[in-house]
Amino acid sequence: MYINDKLDELLNAETIRRYSITYKHHVVFWVIYFAINTLRWGSVHDDFALSLKTNLIGFPIHIALAYFNIYFLMPKYVYTRKYVLYAFLMVACLFIMLLVKFNLTYYLIDTNVMPEGPGETDSITFNYAMTTMIGELYVVAFATAIKVTVDWLREHSKLHELEKRQLTTELKFLRSQVSPHFFFNTLNNVYSLTLEKSNKAPEVILKLSELMRYLLYATRKRKQDLKSEIDCIQNYIDLERIRFDDSLQIDIGISGDMENKTIAPMLLVPLIENCFKHGATKSIGEIHIAIDINVTDDYMYFNVSNTVPKKEVEGKVATRGGGIGLSNVKKRLELGYTPEDYELSIFEKDNMFHVNLKLKV
Repeated sequence: MYINDKLDELLNAETIRRYSITYKHHVVFWVIYFAINTLRWGSVHDDFALSLKTNLIGFPIHIALAYFNIYFLMPKYVYTRKYVLYAFLMVACLFIMLLVKFNLTYYLIDTNVMPEGPGETDSITFNYAMTTMIGELYVVAFATAIKVTVDWLREHSKLHELEKRQLTTELKFLRSQVSPHFFFNTLNNVYSLTLEKSNKAPEVILKLSELMRYLLYATRKRKQDLKSEIDCIQNYIDLERIRFDDSLQIDIGISGDMENKTIAPMLLVPLIENCFKHGATKSIGEIHIAIDINVTDDYMYFNVSNTVPKKEVEGKVATRGGGIGLSNVKKRLELGYTPEDYELSIFEKDNMFHVNLKLKV
C-alpha cells in the first residue's frame, strides 16, 4: 500500500509539472494579450494613447471576469450540470461589467465611450451594450478555452500513465504465475534423492537454482533472449523428467537461427507446464509430450502437444481451452503484442491436446 501511494504521488507530481499553469504563465499571457490589443486598437483609431488608456481600464475587468468564470462559475455550475443558472449568472456578470466599463470610460477617459462607432456614443445604447458584452465574452471564452485544454491534457496524461502502470503491473503478475506446486514437487524430489544419496541430487538442485534465477531476474525485463527462454524450458523439462521417471516420453525438436531474437519472458513455460499438469499428472499408462520449436525469419513456430488423460477421453470432457496456464498466455499476448504479431490455436485431435503458437520474435 505504501509503495502504491508513493507511485501515485510521483505520478501526480510528474503530470502536474508537465501540464501546469504557473503565475509566470498568467503574467506572460496577459502582457502579450494587452500589448496585441493595444496595438490593434491603436491602429484602428490611429491613436495609441487612447488605446492604451482604454485597455488599462478594460483589462482589469477582463482579468477579473475571466478568473471568476474559470475558478468559480464553471466549477460550481458547469461541472455540476447547472447550465441554465450558469448562463443567467454569466449574462448578469457581463451586464455588471458593462456598467463598470461604461462609467470608468465616461468619467476617466472620454464621454464618447465608443470611438469606433459611426457617431458619438455618450450613453448605454443597444449597439454599445452588445459590442462591449460580446467583446468581453470573447476574451473570457479565449482564456477559459486555454484553461480547459490544459486541464484536459493533464487528465488525459494522468489516465494514460495510470493505464500504462496498470498494464505493467498486470504483465509482471502474469509473468510470475508459474505453479508453486511445481517447486514443492521438485523440492520433495530433491529430498527423496538426498535420502537415497542419489548422484542426481546435485544436478537437480543446480537446475532448480538456474530456473529460479531466471524467474527472479529475467522476468524483470519486457523482452528476453529467445535462447534464454528455451534454456529455461529445457531446465523445467529436465526437472519434470525426474519427477515422472520412465513413464514419461518427451520428444523435443529445436531448430532455426535464434540469434538476436527476443520474446516476453516466461511466455512459453506455462504452455509446457500445462502439458504436465493436465496430461502427465492425470494420465494412467504411457505419457507422450511433443515439443517443437522452429525459428524462421522473424517468426517462431512453437507447437506442443500432450496425451489427453484417459479419464477425460472416457468421460468425453470438452477440449481444454480455459486453463489458468492458457488464459495466462492469452492475456499476456494481448497485453504485450499486437494482433498482427501472433497466432494462437488450441485444439484436440486423435486423443492429443495441441497448442500452436506463431509469434514474431
